[in-house]
Amino acid sequence: MGRIFEVRKSSMFARWDKMAKNFTRIGKEIVIAVKAAGPDPNSNAALRRCFQNARSVGMPKDRVEAAIKRAQGKELINYDEVLYEGYGPHGVAILVETATDNHVRTVANVKSIFNKGHGTMGNSGSVAFQFKKMGVFKLKPEGLSADDLELELIDFGLEELGESTQENGDEVLVLRVGFTDFGNMQKALEDKGIVPLSSELEWIPTVTVPVNDDQAEDVSKLIEKLEQDEDVQKVFHNMG
Repeated sequence: MGRIFEVRKSSMFARWDKMAKNFTRIGKEIVIAVKAAGPDPNSNAALRRCFQNARSVGMPKDRVEAAIKRAQGKELINYDEVLYEGYGPHGVAILVETATDNHVRTVANVKSIFNKGHGTMGNSGSVAFQFKKMGVFKLKPEGLSADDLELELIDFGLEELGESTQENGDEVLVLRVGFTDFGNMQKALEDKGIVPLSSELEWIPTVTVPVNDDQAEDVSKLIEKLEQDEDVQKVFHNMG
Protein backbone atom coordinates (compact mmCIF):
# COMPACT_ATOMS: atom_id res chain seq x y z
CA MET A 1 0.00 0.00 0.00
CA GLY A 2 2.85 2.36 0.86
CA ARG A 3 4.50 1.75 -2.53
CA ILE A 4 1.26 2.50 -4.38
CA PHE A 5 0.91 5.74 -2.41
CA GLU A 6 4.48 6.77 -3.31
CA VAL A 7 3.85 6.13 -7.01
CA ARG A 8 0.62 8.12 -6.94
CA LYS A 9 2.30 10.97 -5.05
CA SER A 10 5.16 11.04 -7.53
CA SER A 11 2.69 11.15 -10.43
CA MET A 12 0.75 13.94 -8.74
CA PHE A 13 3.89 16.04 -8.24
CA ALA A 14 4.85 15.47 -11.89
CA ARG A 15 1.44 16.79 -12.99
CA TRP A 16 1.83 19.82 -10.73
CA ASP A 17 5.30 20.51 -12.11
CA LYS A 18 4.00 20.30 -15.68
CA MET A 19 1.08 22.58 -14.85
CA ALA A 20 3.37 25.15 -13.23
CA LYS A 21 5.70 25.02 -16.23
CA ASN A 22 2.79 25.57 -18.62
CA PHE A 23 1.59 28.56 -16.59
CA THR A 24 5.07 30.09 -16.65
CA ARG A 25 5.47 29.45 -20.38
CA ILE A 26 2.13 31.00 -21.30
CA GLY A 27 2.74 33.89 -18.90
CA LYS A 28 5.89 34.76 -20.83
CA GLU A 29 4.03 34.43 -24.13
CA ILE A 30 1.40 36.87 -22.86
CA VAL A 31 4.09 39.38 -21.90
CA ILE A 32 5.70 39.08 -25.34
CA ALA A 33 2.33 39.39 -27.13
CA VAL A 34 1.22 42.44 -25.12
CA LYS A 35 4.55 44.17 -25.63
CA ALA A 36 4.35 43.54 -29.39
CA ALA A 37 0.74 44.58 -30.06
CA GLY A 38 -0.93 45.86 -26.90
CA PRO A 39 -3.32 44.42 -24.29
CA ASP A 40 -6.52 44.39 -26.38
CA PRO A 41 -7.19 40.83 -27.62
CA ASN A 42 -9.61 42.19 -30.25
CA SER A 43 -6.68 43.73 -32.12
CA ASN A 44 -3.96 41.33 -30.97
CA ALA A 45 -4.23 37.89 -32.58
CA ALA A 46 -1.19 36.59 -30.70
CA LEU A 47 -2.81 37.52 -27.39
CA ARG A 48 -6.04 35.75 -28.38
CA ARG A 49 -3.97 32.66 -29.07
CA CYS A 50 -2.37 32.97 -25.62
CA PHE A 51 -5.82 33.16 -24.02
CA GLN A 52 -6.92 29.98 -25.84
CA ASN A 53 -3.82 28.14 -24.69
CA ALA A 54 -4.23 29.42 -21.14
CA ARG A 55 -7.75 27.95 -21.03
CA SER A 56 -6.52 24.65 -22.48
CA VAL A 57 -4.13 24.10 -19.55
CA GLY A 58 -6.50 25.46 -16.88
CA MET A 59 -4.49 28.59 -16.18
CA PRO A 60 -6.42 30.71 -13.63
CA LYS A 61 -7.82 34.03 -14.81
CA ASP A 62 -5.88 35.94 -12.15
CA ARG A 63 -2.61 34.50 -13.47
CA VAL A 64 -3.52 35.67 -16.98
CA GLU A 65 -4.43 39.15 -15.74
CA ALA A 66 -1.23 39.33 -13.69
CA ALA A 67 0.82 38.57 -16.79
CA ILE A 68 -0.92 41.36 -18.72
CA LYS A 69 -0.27 43.83 -15.89
CA ARG A 70 3.34 42.69 -15.71
CA ALA A 71 3.72 43.39 -19.43
CA GLN A 72 2.49 46.96 -18.90
CA GLY A 73 4.39 47.63 -15.68
CA LYS A 74 7.19 50.11 -15.23
CA GLU A 75 9.68 47.39 -14.39
CA LEU A 76 8.94 45.39 -17.50
CA ILE A 77 11.15 42.37 -18.10
CA ASN A 78 12.03 42.12 -21.77
CA TYR A 79 12.05 38.55 -23.02
CA ASP A 80 13.93 37.66 -26.18
CA GLU A 81 12.88 34.52 -28.02
CA VAL A 82 15.97 32.49 -28.91
CA LEU A 83 16.18 29.10 -30.64
CA TYR A 84 19.00 26.75 -29.69
CA GLU A 85 19.93 23.69 -31.72
CA GLY A 86 21.79 20.50 -30.95
CA TYR A 87 21.97 16.75 -31.01
CA GLY A 88 21.01 14.42 -28.22
CA PRO A 89 22.22 10.86 -27.74
CA HIS A 90 21.98 8.47 -30.71
CA GLY A 91 21.95 11.27 -33.29
CA VAL A 92 18.53 12.68 -32.40
CA ALA A 93 18.12 16.32 -33.48
CA ILE A 94 16.75 18.69 -30.84
CA LEU A 95 15.43 22.26 -31.04
CA VAL A 96 15.04 24.31 -27.86
CA GLU A 97 12.80 27.39 -27.87
CA THR A 98 13.57 29.84 -25.07
CA ALA A 99 12.26 33.17 -23.80
CA THR A 100 15.03 34.83 -21.83
CA ASP A 101 16.03 38.09 -20.18
CA ASN A 102 19.63 36.91 -19.81
CA HIS A 103 21.27 35.34 -22.86
CA VAL A 104 24.49 34.46 -21.04
CA ARG A 105 22.64 32.48 -18.38
CA THR A 106 20.40 30.70 -20.86
CA VAL A 107 23.06 29.58 -23.31
CA ALA A 108 25.26 28.36 -20.45
CA ASN A 109 22.41 26.35 -18.93
CA VAL A 110 21.27 24.83 -22.22
CA LYS A 111 24.82 23.90 -23.21
CA SER A 112 25.44 22.31 -19.80
CA ILE A 113 22.27 20.23 -20.06
CA PHE A 114 23.23 19.00 -23.53
CA ASN A 115 26.72 18.04 -22.34
CA LYS A 116 25.52 16.26 -19.20
CA GLY A 117 22.91 14.40 -21.24
CA HIS A 118 25.55 13.07 -23.68
CA GLY A 119 24.47 15.50 -26.36
CA THR A 120 26.10 18.39 -28.20
CA MET A 121 24.82 21.92 -28.72
CA GLY A 122 25.30 23.08 -32.31
CA ASN A 123 25.43 26.34 -34.21
CA SER A 124 22.44 28.14 -35.67
CA GLY A 125 21.16 26.22 -38.69
CA SER A 126 22.91 22.97 -37.81
CA VAL A 127 19.67 21.19 -36.89
CA ALA A 128 16.68 23.35 -37.89
CA PHE A 129 16.89 22.27 -41.53
CA GLN A 130 15.54 18.89 -40.44
CA PHE A 131 12.30 20.49 -39.24
CA LYS A 132 9.47 22.56 -40.68
CA LYS A 133 7.87 25.30 -38.61
CA MET A 134 4.10 24.90 -38.71
CA GLY A 135 0.98 26.18 -37.05
CA VAL A 136 -0.83 23.43 -35.14
CA PHE A 137 -4.48 23.84 -34.12
CA LYS A 138 -6.31 21.33 -31.92
CA LEU A 139 -10.11 21.29 -32.09
CA LYS A 140 -12.90 19.47 -30.30
CA PRO A 141 -14.33 17.06 -32.89
CA GLU A 142 -17.92 17.32 -31.65
CA GLY A 143 -20.16 18.87 -34.28
CA LEU A 144 -17.39 19.03 -36.87
CA SER A 145 -16.99 17.02 -40.04
CA ALA A 146 -13.36 16.42 -40.91
CA ASP A 147 -14.20 16.09 -44.61
CA ASP A 148 -16.19 19.33 -44.70
CA LEU A 149 -13.56 21.13 -42.67
CA GLU A 150 -10.83 20.06 -45.04
CA LEU A 151 -12.70 21.49 -48.02
CA GLU A 152 -13.54 24.72 -46.20
CA LEU A 153 -10.02 25.38 -44.93
CA ILE A 154 -7.86 24.31 -47.86
CA ASP A 155 -7.84 27.88 -49.19
CA PHE A 156 -6.48 29.17 -45.86
CA GLY A 157 -3.31 27.11 -45.98
CA LEU A 158 -4.43 23.78 -44.53
CA GLU A 159 -1.73 21.19 -45.18
CA GLU A 160 -2.64 18.34 -42.85
CA LEU A 161 -5.75 17.27 -40.97
CA GLY A 162 -6.00 14.24 -38.73
CA GLU A 163 -7.00 12.89 -35.35
CA SER A 164 -4.86 12.59 -32.26
CA THR A 165 -5.30 11.35 -28.70
CA GLN A 166 -4.38 13.69 -25.85
CA GLU A 167 -2.85 12.63 -22.55
CA ASN A 168 -6.28 12.57 -20.89
CA GLY A 169 -7.53 10.15 -23.54
CA ASP A 170 -9.74 12.63 -25.43
CA GLU A 171 -9.71 12.57 -29.21
CA VAL A 172 -8.99 15.87 -30.96
CA LEU A 173 -8.83 17.09 -34.53
CA VAL A 174 -5.39 18.40 -35.43
CA LEU A 175 -4.90 20.94 -38.22
CA ARG A 176 -1.46 21.88 -39.51
CA VAL A 177 -0.59 24.87 -41.68
CA GLY A 178 2.64 26.42 -42.87
CA PHE A 179 4.19 29.05 -40.61
CA THR A 180 3.21 31.93 -42.92
CA ASP A 181 -0.44 30.80 -42.99
CA PHE A 182 -0.84 30.64 -39.22
CA GLY A 183 -2.65 33.99 -39.01
CA ASN A 184 -4.88 33.16 -41.98
CA MET A 185 -6.01 29.93 -40.38
CA GLN A 186 -6.56 31.56 -36.99
CA LYS A 187 -8.84 34.16 -38.59
CA ALA A 188 -10.65 31.54 -40.70
CA LEU A 189 -11.49 29.51 -37.60
CA GLU A 190 -12.62 32.63 -35.74
CA ASP A 191 -14.86 33.62 -38.65
CA LYS A 192 -16.47 30.17 -38.53
CA GLY A 193 -17.02 30.44 -34.78
CA ILE A 194 -14.60 27.60 -34.05
CA VAL A 195 -12.56 28.13 -30.88
CA PRO A 196 -9.47 25.88 -30.85
CA LEU A 197 -8.52 24.00 -27.72
CA SER A 198 -5.01 25.25 -28.44
CA SER A 199 -3.04 26.84 -31.24
CA GLU A 200 0.73 26.69 -31.31
CA LEU A 201 3.70 27.16 -33.57
CA GLU A 202 5.66 23.93 -33.59
CA TRP A 203 8.75 22.51 -35.29
CA ILE A 204 7.66 19.34 -37.10
CA PRO A 205 10.47 16.95 -38.14
CA THR A 206 10.80 16.23 -41.84
CA VAL A 207 13.03 13.23 -41.15
CA THR A 208 13.05 11.01 -38.07
CA VAL A 209 15.73 8.97 -36.33
CA PRO A 210 14.61 5.45 -35.34
CA VAL A 211 15.50 4.48 -31.76
CA ASN A 212 14.88 1.50 -29.54
CA ASP A 213 13.33 1.72 -26.07
CA ASP A 214 16.63 2.16 -24.22
CA GLN A 215 17.82 4.84 -26.65
CA ALA A 216 14.46 6.64 -26.42
CA GLU A 217 14.83 6.71 -22.64
CA ASP A 218 18.29 8.33 -22.96
CA VAL A 219 16.92 11.05 -25.22
CA SER A 220 13.81 11.57 -23.10
CA LYS A 221 15.93 12.18 -20.00
CA LEU A 222 17.80 14.96 -21.82
CA ILE A 223 14.57 16.50 -23.11
CA GLU A 224 13.06 16.41 -19.63
CA LYS A 225 16.07 18.24 -18.19
CA LEU A 226 15.83 20.90 -20.91
CA GLU A 227 12.10 21.37 -20.28
CA GLN A 228 12.76 21.93 -16.59
CA ASP A 229 14.99 24.96 -17.22
CA GLU A 230 13.23 28.22 -16.35
CA ASP A 231 14.09 29.87 -19.66
CA VAL A 232 12.99 27.00 -21.90
CA GLN A 233 9.56 27.30 -23.48
CA LYS A 234 9.34 24.20 -25.68
CA VAL A 235 11.55 21.37 -26.88
CA PHE A 236 11.18 19.57 -30.21
CA HIS A 237 12.95 16.45 -31.48
CA ASN A 238 13.00 14.08 -34.45
CA MET A 239 13.08 10.83 -32.50
CA GLY A 240 11.08 8.24 -34.42
